[in-house]
Amino acid sequence: MAPADRHRRRHPDPVPDLPVLGLLRGRGGAMSVIAAKNGTARNPGARRWLPHVIALVSLLVILYPLAWLLATSLKPADEVVTSLDLWPSHLEWSNYTTALDGVSGVSVTRLLGNSLTIAVGAVIGNVLSCSLAAYAFARLRFRMRGPMFGFMVATLMLPHHVVLIPQYIIFNRLGLVDTYWPLILPKFLATEAFFVFLIVQFMRGLPRELEESARIDGCGPFRTYWAITLPLSRPALITTAIFTFIWTWNDFFTQMIYLFAPEKFTITLALRSFVDQSSTSAYGPMFAMSVISVLPIVLFFFVFQRYLVQGMATSGLKG
Repeated sequence: MAPADRHRRRHPDPVPDLPVLGLLRGRGGAMSVIAAKNGTARNPGARRWLPHVIALVSLLVILYPLAWLLATSLKPADEVVTSLDLWPSHLEWSNYTTALDGVSGVSVTRLLGNSLTIAVGAVIGNVLSCSLAAYAFARLRFRMRGPMFGFMVATLMLPHHVVLIPQYIIFNRLGLVDTYWPLILPKFLATEAFFVFLIVQFMRGLPRELEESARIDGCGPFRTYWAITLPLSRPALITTAIFTFIWTWNDFFTQMIYLFAPEKFTITLALRSFVDQSSTSAYGPMFAMSVISVLPIVLFFFVFQRYLVQGMATSGLKG
């Protein structure tokens, strides 16, 4: 600081008020004065409120389908397909009464329990298997690690329907069709390449000094993974759990392939069965059951929203 102080005393002249220095002066500098004279200065109030207005309009557009679903679940049957009004003429609460009765003698409670069983099993399987595979790719040294990781990432471009028929043949020969195992067992084999890639990118950003300290204390690879790496990877693991739960809960096609007995149906399969159980489609109760099926996902998202944002910001999606 001493040379700078001597220079200031030797040259006491103030900095000239040149327009080009407006970039250094910020708000209220020479450039702002020139812009105000030319009529190009922006209104600070409008600039402050414009992002909020855009965000509010976007939120209304995004939430409109959900509002329409809720309003339609309370409409009479003749207004569902004939009226374009968002709000019904009168509230038809019998739609929810019919929806709670379930389909084919199976109650909504049983349907929600079946969906919850599959979703929780898929979450546990993905978190454990994908984190193990990610730890191997991120921390362990072995032959063909690079080509194997590239092949794993390449499977992201493989459509799910391509492997569906071979998987069905395998599970059919094992006698596991019409059970929950075909929907849960693959999750324990690290078949979700997206989540493996997500956790790999997160683990690569963790400090290696912690693992080296654990190795000096005598910890092996599995003990280091379980005691050091896994707790530090909590944001990425929670992100994996959230996406797995939502995708499994909303899955329809795979569950329709493997599940036949009505007592094993999930809430998504029951929606389709609810329409087909009579000659006329009961749209009101169907939309009421749709609202019931959406509620667990909305509650799950609101509870873990903070962890979802944190995991997405600190995982592989950062580049």
